[in-house]
Amino acid sequence: MTTRPGERHADPAFATTLAHGLSVLQAFRHGEPALSNRELADRTGLSKATISRLTTTLMQRGLLRYDAGLRRYRLGTAVLSLSYPLLASIKVRQLARPLMKRLADAAGGSASLGMHHGLSMVYVETCRGHDAVSFRPDIGALLPLLPSAMGRAWLAQAPDDEVEPVLAALRRQEPAIWRRHAPDLEQAQRDYAEHGYCVGQGDWHSDVHAVAVPMRTRVDGQALVFNCGVPVTRLRAGDLRARIAPRLLTLVARVEKMLERQNDDA
Repeated sequence: MTTRPGERHADPAFATTLAHGLSVLQAFRHGEPALSNRELADRTGLSKATISRLTTTLMQRGLLRYDAGLRRYRLGTAVLSLSYPLLASIKVRQLARPLMKRLADAAGGSASLGMHHGLSMVYVETCRGHDAVSFRPDIGALLPLLPSAMGRAWLAQAPDDEVEPVLAALRRQEPAIWRRHAPDLEQAQRDYAEHGYCVGQGDWHSDVHAVAVPMRTRVDGQALVFNCGVPVTRLRAGDLRARIAPRLLTLVARVEKMLERQNDDA
């Protein structure tokens, strides 16, 4: 989040210019890889003059590049170098990847690992066991908290002091989504308490059903969540809970055991 133009941030230590530069980078979305100054100004609420200064600086740092043919900006390769240290530090990705691939193949879907970010979850690892063009999650992709099984699983496991500010932000910033999915969150909390997993049946992608299981062991203070999403055409009635959920619970238990042994050996 950035301050609005002309608005003073409540925290005097807040670096407004830096926040504005980050808001430019965050304006890019999947399916829209190239944006003009006008589009960046519209999405950030910043003036065209400010956007011009920021894009010039970000280009010089390799975080943006200019596409002369389209007369638009694209993210630069330096953005990838910023994310690499984080991804490399999440060792559970390497431990879980073979298990995730086997699950994805067996389920005919995708097995993914995600972590919380604002009002979203972000994929930090994913394996596909299908060729469905419309359902191709990838590392770095965002998915919403309330409509997704992964987001609900994170919300269901989070302690009150961690989840309450997030729920308040959801109610304030996404009221329509909150009204629609608040009952689903209540069901997710019951499912997690009784079964250890949460489900989503076409709430995010109408043609995909998913089950999600949070790790009970925190990694560097973060609660990570595994999920498995399967195109509905590859599911029989009751498959999600009877077949996919037990496999995912077993995967998470095995990963936690491997982490425990790794920590004991360290």
